[in-house]
Amino acid sequence: MSEYSKTLRLMERGREFLGSDYAILCGAMSWVSERNLVSAISNAGGFGVIACGAMTPELLDTEIAETKKLTDKPFGVNLITMHPDLFDLIAVCEKHAVGHVVLAGGIPPKGSVEAIKGGNNPAKVIVFAPTLALAKKLLRSGGDALVIEGMEAGGHIGPVSTSVLAQEFLPELSEDHLVFVAGGIGRGQAIAGYLEMGAVGVQLGTRFACAKESIAHENFKKAFFRANARDAIASVQVDPRLPVIPVRALKNKGTEEFTAKQREVAGSLDREEIAMNEAQLQIEHYWAGALRRAVIDGDVENGSLMAGQSVGMLKEEEPVADIIQKLMAQSEEALTRR
Repeated sequence: MSEYSKTLRLMERGREFLGSDYAILCGAMSWVSERNLVSAISNAGGFGVIACGAMTPELLDTEIAETKKLTDKPFGVNLITMHPDLFDLIAVCEKHAVGHVVLAGGIPPKGSVEAIKGGNNPAKVIVFAPTLALAKKLLRSGGDALVIEGMEAGGHIGPVSTSVLAQEFLPELSEDHLVFVAGGIGRGQAIAGYLEMGAVGVQLGTRFACAKESIAHENFKKAFFRANARDAIASVQVDPRLPVIPVRALKNKGTEEFTAKQREVAGSLDREEIAMNEAQLQIEHYWAGALRRAVIDGDVENGSLMAGQSVGMLKEEEPVADIIQKLMAQSEEALTRR
């Protein structure tokens, strides 16, 4: 590890916080970030994160237990704030003494941060925030670290690019808080740049989606290898009343079907057949099912191929350990040149 001395020095606070060799988090990708990929990333010195997504507490319980059989290194769990069983999922994390819980998908509901940080096995809380004001509020309210994620990322995205978020957030927060940068990062040179700006580490999803240890279907991986940055497009919001967070994915029939799904749910709202919370959950369940069709079943026409714009940098299946070493070597080379 000493060969990456410059990068490791800039990552020091992030590494200490995560308990990993490298401050490289794996983004939580539903169906992809499961026991095999998570354990491989942690074993290779990064920090794997289980994507709970729409899992029941029973399924999460099994997933954590199985991940622990494959690694003795630290890993985290990503929980969606709108999940109806959020507090039961938090209890599962506490039962297994999970050290880090990532809260994503919205503002953490009242009592959730306290539930994670309290109890017999208190965990560290990692939060997401799309604005500087909200970031400060979440950090004051118990968030131990922050991830800022730009619109270049895959899956659910915000409206602002990673480079702009980094310029806005890091000068304000990096001295007193732990900030990880995510969105569109595919090479170590970008990691070096964000570390120099004050980030304590980075989060990458797309770069790991097609790793050798990823259980994603061969068709899913081939679609990624064929794609370029322009193929990863953001979904369109059909009805302004339906607060649908845009999703970045490779364009296919599934992208068009999502537009139809929004119209269907909006119609149910018009007819007062469902409440707004139920409408949002239907949208989330749609994505969970569409993503499963692509990742697990290999239906790359009708399923959802969630991918960030860094997808164009993926050309072949590589072991996780090789990916991480490449990223670190590229970062170190960039810092040495400077």
